[in-house]
Amino acid sequence: MRTKIQNKTASAEIESLGAQLMSLKNAEGTEYLWQGNPAFWSSRAPVLFPTVGNVRGGTTIINGKPYALKRHGFARNLEHSVLDSGANFIAYSLKDSEETRKLYPFVFELRVTYRLIENGLTTEFAVFNRGDEELPFGIGGHPGFRCPLVPGERFEDYRILFEKEETADCPTIDIQTGLIDFNKRHTVLRGEREISLRHDLFVNDALVFDALQSTKVKVVSRVSGRGVEMDFAGYPMLGIWSPLGEAPLVALEPWAGCATAKDEDDVFTHKRYLNVLEPGESKVFTFTVKLL
Repeated sequence: MRTKIQNKTASAEIESLGAQLMSLKNAEGTEYLWQGNPAFWSSRAPVLFPTVGNVRGGTTIINGKPYALKRHGFARNLEHSVLDSGANFIAYSLKDSEETRKLYPFVFELRVTYRLIENGLTTEFAVFNRGDEELPFGIGGHPGFRCPLVPGERFEDYRILFEKEETADCPTIDIQTGLIDFNKRHTVLRGEREISLRHDLFVNDALVFDALQSTKVKVVSRVSGRGVEMDFAGYPMLGIWSPLGEAPLVALEPWAGCATAKDEDDVFTHKRYLNVLEPGESKVFTFTVKLL
């Protein structure tokens, strides 16, 4: 079921399957969100839970037993229930079930709330440990944005602009396995704020930033000034990605968790950047997208 929310400056549409954002427009009706062209990437803004990225071979070890856990987890493929809604917000809930416990043997609740603000949208993830043992999990966002936004502009007219000057040596993603090699790094920024967009930036998958000083990043046109700004404060990692094949989109991905590292074993609780909740605890993660 798809629901539309709206205020004076923006509108959004969200699908209950995956609690996925499907549309994000400004007051003039310009669509900012990637619209899922399967020639490049069929998703739009999947919710990543209870893992971000791949586990080795699609299998991880939890409490001594193997569990099949696909790339980016299962929340994006399941129906979420509407908890509450209003003109400018909607909140969803996903709870563990017999189906999820076959993949991830924990008692949890994931709440996803979308709330429109002036010229933008805030996405909130709240994770609750409803069980009687520790709850380990990764979580993240993956919204893709149209790039270019303006007719006549090119992908190369856009730039990634960080809030602060950054020196960034990014870990490498192994294309064959989807695992991250934190020991094999490549220099992306040296005391700079800006990366000029070009498609070959992404020949080895996403740019993975794990030590940024910035908590805001823009994808913005040098020609028109149009684009988006994301505030990802509270997330230890940021992925920036575009599919191969000169895809007209860029995804900004705030991560609290990541793919299994090449130097890690397959035990789920040994993964870097994993979050752990004690019984009865909860944790909230938010990110905000401003339309420029």
